[in-house]
Amino acid sequence: MHTSELRLEIPWIQQGFIRLIPISIFVFVFGAAFGLAASQEGLSESASVWMSTLVFAGASQFGVLDLWGTSVPVVPLAITVFAINARHLLIGATLYPHIRDLNPITRYSIMLVASDANWAMSMRAFSQNKIQEGLGLLFGGGIALWAFWALGTWAGFYLGNTINNPSSFGFDMVMGCFLLTMVLEGNKDTKTSMIWFVAGGASLAAYLYLPENSHVIVGAISGGVMGIILGDNKHDD
Repeated sequence: MHTSELRLEIPWIQQGFIRLIPISIFVFVFGAAFGLAASQEGLSESASVWMSTLVFAGASQFGVLDLWGTSVPVVPLAITVFAINARHLLIGATLYPHIRDLNPITRYSIMLVASDANWAMSMRAFSQNKIQEGLGLLFGGGIALWAFWALGTWAGFYLGNTINNPSSFGFDMVMGCFLLTMVLEGNKDTKTSMIWFVAGGASLAAYLYLPENSHVIVGAISGGVMGIILGDNKHDD
C-alpha cells in the first residue's frame, strides 16, 4: 500500500471496536466510579457526563475532582492535568509516522480517542506491518473505550454505590496487566528493550523520589530521549 492512498476502512474500524470491548468493560467500571465521585463532589449528572465525553481522560478527571470546590484553582489544575497526561506526548510521537499520511480530519479524529489501550494494540499491529488493522484498532477501539467511559460515568450516578471502590476488586490492576502483556508480546529487539528499560527505571525512580505524577513525564521523556540516542535503523522508501 502506498502511503498516499492511506485511509481508514469501515470493516477495520468495526473490528477494532469489537476487539476493545473486553477491556472497555473495565473502563466502564472506572467510569462509574468517577460518576459517583463527581456526584459526591457536587457536580451535576450532565456536567460529569459532558466532562467524560469531551475530555476523555480518566486519571486527569479524578485529579480534577481533588481540586474541585467553590473556587477552582485554574493554574494548579492545568499543571496537574498536564502532568498526568504527559504520556500523550509520547503516544502522539510514536503514532505520527503511521498516521501522518491520513488526511488531517481523519488524523485528528483518531487522536481525539487515542488512549493507552488502543495505542498499545495498534502499535503491535503497526510493528507487524498490519497498517489497516492498526488504524482500525486506534479509531474503532478508541470509540469503544470513549463510549464505555462516558456511559460508565452516567451509570455512576445510579449504580456507583455498588462499585465505589474498583480497586477493592482488583480492577485497578487490569489496565496495567493489559499494557504489560502488550509490551511482552511486542518487539523484543535490543533497541526496544533498552528504551523500555530506561523509561521504566527513570519512571520508578521519579515515583519514589520526585513529586506526585512526575514519574509520567520523566518516564516518557527518558524513553523518548533513549529512542533518539539509539536512532532508527528503518528508512522510508
